[in-house]
Amino acid sequence: MKGNIKFILPIMAVVTFVTESYSQDWPQWGGKNRDAVYTAEGLNLDWTAKQPALLWTFRQAGAGYSSPTIVGTTLYGQGADEVDFAFALDTKTGKQIWKTTLGKLFVMDRGNGPRGEVTYDEGKLYLVRGGGQIHCLDAKDGKMLWEKDFRTDFGGKIMSHSDWGFSESPLVDGNIVICTPGGESGAMVALDKNTGEIVWRSKEWTDIGGYSSSIVADVDGVRQYIQLASKGVAGISAKDGKLLWKADVGGNRTAAIPTPVYRDHIVYVTSGYRAGCAAVKLTKSGDAFRADTLYTKPDMSNHHGGVVLVGDYIYGYSDGPGWLCMNLKTGDIPWKHRVAEPAKGAVLCVNNRLLCLDERTGSLTVVDASPESWKEYGRIEIPERSEVTSTDNRVWTHPVVANGKLYTRDHDLIFCYDLTK
Repeated sequence: MKGNIKFILPIMAVVTFVTESYSQDWPQWGGKNRDAVYTAEGLNLDWTAKQPALLWTFRQAGAGYSSPTIVGTTLYGQGADEVDFAFALDTKTGKQIWKTTLGKLFVMDRGNGPRGEVTYDEGKLYLVRGGGQIHCLDAKDGKMLWEKDFRTDFGGKIMSHSDWGFSESPLVDGNIVICTPGGESGAMVALDKNTGEIVWRSKEWTDIGGYSSSIVADVDGVRQYIQLASKGVAGISAKDGKLLWKADVGGNRTAAIPTPVYRDHIVYVTSGYRAGCAAVKLTKSGDAFRADTLYTKPDMSNHHGGVVLVGDYIYGYSDGPGWLCMNLKTGDIPWKHRVAEPAKGAVLCVNNRLLCLDERTGSLTVVDASPESWKEYGRIEIPERSEVTSTDNRVWTHPVVANGKLYTRDHDLIFCYDLTK
């Protein structure tokens, strides 16, 4: 027996290490750091050699484009049938744990139901519905804790096509929840995360709200929320909602959607409708910030698939040129690549590989995240398409990766794949 112990203990240690290497939740829009980047050892990201196995399919997620949120072994999401609802699933089995009715169904010919992703924080869930309601739920059982309405409570106003629905994924930072209803009373609002009461409003920034989700950054010791809206991008003080800086770049008059990117004093924004992209350099002098435009370019005009920063390079799909790589600091473009598949769609980065969604077919292609060239590592096709219909019939939900699993969604269908084998 003593001889066997010497062999058993090292094996157990290896198993523990492998399990922990996969353990990284996806607790909010864009993952842990809100940047659509996921890192974990030992994942299968060469699908030319072996495609990931489909573990389960959930068929009652309802209409909507809300990406899954994963914490531990629980998936949180929102959808719609006769009403808007939130739900929780067991990620091991795909079985439903709870389902909570949120309110009146949001109806729109481009797709009914919610757009934004659920945010998890300390046992609570925060979400925004297409009609502009923000809710706080108990993650354990889905019980409603509080709710507010962007229009009636905050005088919210979003861009010209407001019928497309509020699409923001709320940001929780410390004891506050950040959301962007837009409007003359202050485009951005900070709410007490426990009560929903207003902590502050960005009274100096009164832009019409867009469809983007904000990020948080510490710039020279000043914590701030960076958000894209109709007229451009702005930085709002986390302390009191004061406008720290703004730049009239990256927005458009129709729908400003992609999430901003920040690194080392540089803010990168892009949107569709020929808006192109821009990089802004932030400089602090005393208590004031200056935002200087480094470049504006038409090359990256990203509609709603988003972009991801890997190293010094931005990757994403641009209307017109197709998939492209751009240097964050200079705006130089090492390559553009227009292919039949994947065509236009969402992107995320996993271990220096891009997962590129084709919104027409739902396929997902693995591509090297490198400025050298476009290099593919295989593709998976969507197992089946949803019977939920809309004008476009596109797969617009951004895929996510958490704890060694890949999740994709086409309205009522959620697919879970194993990336560990």
